[in-house]
Amino acid sequence: MSFKTNKYKVVEKAIEPGVANFIYEYFLLKRKVVTTFFSSKYISPFSKEWGVWNDKQVPDTYSHYGDIAMETLLQSLLSLMEKETELNLSPTYSYARIYKKGDILKRHKDRPACEISGTLNLGGDQWPIHLEPSGDKGREGISLLLNPGDMLVYSGCDLEHWREAFEGDSCGQVFLHYNDIDGEFKDTNQYDGRPHLGLPTYFKKNFNYLED
Repeated sequence: MSFKTNKYKVVEKAIEPGVANFIYEYFLLKRKVVTTFFSSKYISPFSKEWGVWNDKQVPDTYSHYGDIAMETLLQSLLSLMEKETELNLSPTYSYARIYKKGDILKRHKDRPACEISGTLNLGGDQWPIHLEPSGDKGREGISLLLNPGDMLVYSGCDLEHWREAFEGDSCGQVFLHYNDIDGEFKDTNQYDGRPHLGLPTYFKKNFNYLED
């Protein structure tokens, strides 16, 4: 399957399952640590540097923008993403979540910083992702099931994507976002407006940030 033709492609074992599990366990532990930080008032309840539970897209679910481990993954998989898409890419940002039972990811298309994206299964219970290959809105779409370490590469601005209500207990995913260096957003979204990878949203040029 060609990404250039279909605007999506599944890459099996983009990272080894054992590595995916390590990152998943790391993120579970981080969520536990951050919960303790907040409950003990070790950090401000308004702090976003350790992750949040008030993501508007999936409320009450632990999410983290720009986690350093995830940003390292974003950088490390750049060459693989370029190979699979046949595009010259620039990394913008990473965003990770640990989904819980009942979570829903509503149908949507992404903002320009998510022009070329990879959603990578880190571990937990399986949960299909749906997308509409035609680019039209509101159609039935197709369902794709990823194993830990597998990644769906897709054109986030062009294809509607979503997830139905999660029936499992826990599912870890990281979204890796890139821009086409030769495309229309090449001069506007490097590192999502930050000086470099690994930084929180405080360092963005435009603080009106909304995760897509």
